[in-house]
Amino acid sequence: MDKKLEEIIVKSFFTKRLQDRIMFELSSTKKRKDAIGRLCHNYRTTLREEYMIEIPKPNSCPIDIGRLLKKHGADDSCYAISWDTKIDGKTLPLLDALKAAVGMGMPSILYSITNQVAYFEAEQETLPSPRFILKRTY
Repeated sequence: MDKKLEEIIVKSFFTKRLQDRIMFELSSTKKRKDAIGRLCHNYRTTLREEYMIEIPKPNSCPIDIGRLLKKHGADDSCYAISWDTKIDGKTLPLLDALKAAVGMGMPSILYSITNQVAYFEAEQETLPSPRFILKRTY
């Protein structure tokens, strides 16, 4: 886990009132899933909606999502906060992370390390899972 990167992600995209709690949960091996679980059904109150750009459907192709992220400034690599333990807490190639996260049905944030842009997929309630670009504009 990269605490510094996770702090950047939390401070960039999570609602202010939850930031300290999310950081505590992410840093605890026992509570980490609690923080990620907040992105299931409650993502609209957990994340700052003003930075959420819904990805238009059809939106289930990792390659297409990767291209869209690149248009928004994403790098070739990303840092993952994910329900999927194979990618959670790791820096990996963007396309590999997208292939693991897209369609998994559980929450993931894939953060482009050099830019304030990320991919977010919520828990699947209906087909397909809600998918967003998270982007800060300064």
